[in-house]
Amino acid sequence: MIAETVCSAVSAAGLGIAIVTAYRKRYLAAVRIAAYSLVPIGLVMTGVVEWLADTAFSPTAWAGFGVLGVAWVLFMTTRAVERRRGGTRKERRAAAREAGRSDAVAPAAAAPSLGQGTRPATRPAPASRGDDDFSDIEAILKKHGI
Repeated sequence: MIAETVCSAVSAAGLGIAIVTAYRKRYLAAVRIAAYSLVPIGLVMTGVVEWLADTAFSPTAWAGFGVLGVAWVLFMTTRAVERRRGGTRKERRAAAREAGRSDAVAPAAAAPSLGQGTRPATRPAPASRGDDDFSDIEAILKKHGI
């Protein structure tokens, strides 16, 4: 009962301020003040204020708020741990699938060899006049160790 009286007084005061603001030719501000001042009386008429008053003095309601608080703390803790580990569950599963593939090529296997082969490089023998056509090809093949 006291909450309804306070809300009605706040609404009446707000409407009075809106009338004074409108008298000063600030109509947009007056309408905005009137809108804000009608909210408390609207909450009283819908029963929200009574529900809040009943909830505020209920030990069960406060225990429920405590449970919600604990749930929120647990949720935020798991999020922090997840960020430290480096990703979400989906990302970890995708990384595990990629690591488990047996058909994946090793990074070293794809890199070209830059050093010389196991055979020592030898100079090609001087070719005769008839072998001039193949001497270039032989040099290229020996260069690649074939």
